Amino acid sequence: MYICFSVLAGLAVLCFFYISAFCPHFGEDFAYILRSIKCGIRLTKYKKIKPFYSILDCFLDAVKRHPKKIFVHFEGRSYTYGEVDKQSNKVARALQAEARLKEGDTVALFLANEPSFIWTWLGLAKLGCPAALLNFNIRSKSLLHCFSCCGAKVIIASSELQDAVEEVLPTLREQGISVYLMSDSCSVQGITALSDKISKASDQPLSRDLRANIHIRSTALYIYTSGTTGLPKAAIVTHERVWAASFLQSISGVTAEDIFYINLPLYHSAGFLIGMTGAIERGITIVLKRKFSASQFWDDCRKYDITVMQYIGETLRYLCNTPKKDDEKNHKVRIAIGNGVRTDVWSEFLHRFGDIKVRELYAATEGNIGFVNYTSKIGAVGRVNFVHRFFFPYTLIKFDIEKEEPVRDSQGLCIEAAVGETGLLVGRVTKRSPFVGYAGNKEQTEKKRLRDVLKKGDLYFNTGDLLRFDKDNFVYFQDRVGDTFRWKGENVATSEVADILTMVHCILEANVYGVKVEGHEGRVGMAALTLEEGQKFDCSATYTQVVNYLPAYARPRFIRIQPCLEMTGTFKMKKVKLVEEGFNPAHIKDPLYFLDPEKKTYVPLTEEIYRTIVSKEVKL
Repeated sequence: MYICFSVLAGLAVLCFFYISAFCPHFGEDFAYILRSIKCGIRLTKYKKIKPFYSILDCFLDAVKRHPKKIFVHFEGRSYTYGEVDKQSNKVARALQAEARLKEGDTVALFLANEPSFIWTWLGLAKLGCPAALLNFNIRSKSLLHCFSCCGAKVIIASSELQDAVEEVLPTLREQGISVYLMSDSCSVQGITALSDKISKASDQPLSRDLRANIHIRSTALYIYTSGTTGLPKAAIVTHERVWAASFLQSISGVTAEDIFYINLPLYHSAGFLIGMTGAIERGITIVLKRKFSASQFWDDCRKYDITVMQYIGETLRYLCNTPKKDDEKNHKVRIAIGNGVRTDVWSEFLHRFGDIKVRELYAATEGNIGFVNYTSKIGAVGRVNFVHRFFFPYTLIKFDIEKEEPVRDSQGLCIEAAVGETGLLVGRVTKRSPFVGYAGNKEQTEKKRLRDVLKKGDLYFNTGDLLRFDKDNFVYFQDRVGDTFRWKGENVATSEVADILTMVHCILEANVYGVKVEGHEGRVGMAALTLEEGQKFDCSATYTQVVNYLPAYARPRFIRIQPCLEMTGTFKMKKVKLVEEGFNPAHIKDPLYFLDPEKKTYVPLTEEIYRTIVSKEVKL
């Protein structure tokens, strides 16, 4: 017996050393698989429950468990789960009486980041009404476009957005749209004040029969794409997708004791789905901010004992750009969930603010495939995992940057990218991983469908993103299709060039893109830059940086200095307008520079230099 135990102990030790040496992330992989399976079992259970168990029902159960637990902190005020529930009842009853809403009616929410956003949405959910989450930064044409996509007949707006509503009011009235304002009074004809009706309404619970026909595949929300490549598209978000997104907090290790900081817009999937509905799924407290503030961020974290934070796009870089303080690591934040952080910023963030588990993820609101980096390996957006891949099949395929289409073999099928090779990420469309598409836009929906990928007749969702899998099964985001451009027969990844440029002491931000030059194939590199406060553009230092770190084909030949870079509401850089404007100094008021290899520096781009470029007197 003693010998048997000794042998078993020895084998256990050998297994431990083998796993440590050859599978260093085994423990993290196992924990992720276990959490994912648990979430999958729960979702399967919710699908089968009659009536359907939605995230709203999850909220109502949380109200029963802990009605006095604080759900939302906002600008010095606190709202418990019970208070938010009663306020949402009042909203539902007011809208039921005023707008005659019934199950299935879509309502557009044009609201700022404030608690009323949350209880208005909950009120609509209690009536069985899908909500279209409008970006509060859009105006005029874009606002009308977004509103018309979802087929709503009612719009509810914050009082501070009244001017934006009045701008499009004639069109809304022509279309018979009911317009409500979160205000006690409004003298504008065609706009009805709603706050006074809400305050007078009953806070008694509503019958579940009002949403009796809602099921897991019913539309819960319309969330709009960020608009980096044109007008936003209304992604259809089903109740199934709401549940899947809400589980990301659980998968990232968030517990019921955590306090979650939401400083991202609730009209976007990060703030609404991952942040707010994720908090409901966990039954936790959230701290809601009107907008992100780098200067107030850590003070808020200390004031509210925040343990989990969100980030997106450039927000971590904004934090790293704040003046250094002695108490930077004096906080309780242990997890950061988000996407879009550069590798250098990630490292600097950890160095300055302590051992925070960064859960970088990859996903799209409308997509059917996503990753989360549960190992915190800097630079990666996730891991290739056999369980994940079994339930949600995906692959990387070879992609022709110049033609902007997948590479196909002689049989017309796509070719899988090799390990270490950049490829287009596509997710197979199945019953378990559907692609619903965009509301009111069949053309754009069809563009996202890719057929005959690995076999004739199959159907995949085209993410439009270029990723790379390495030999250790880590996943890396490379670029957006369309952002990557081709010059001198080579592919140029804009994100990599931007990373190199922002290392120059005078450069704060870089937005890299390719522009057409008459008589040349492909696109030549150009970068729109903003400068550090009090700095001038250092032509020589920038030249030295790009020459030392970038191959000739990837070096931006043109530089445009801007006072600020145009961003979407979720801190993604817009490129379309910059690409269209090109580099003609006669049409652009911003300072322009040209990389002059003979002078070995960047020089001001004059109209004479521009003439020599387009006439091919200067070789690019």
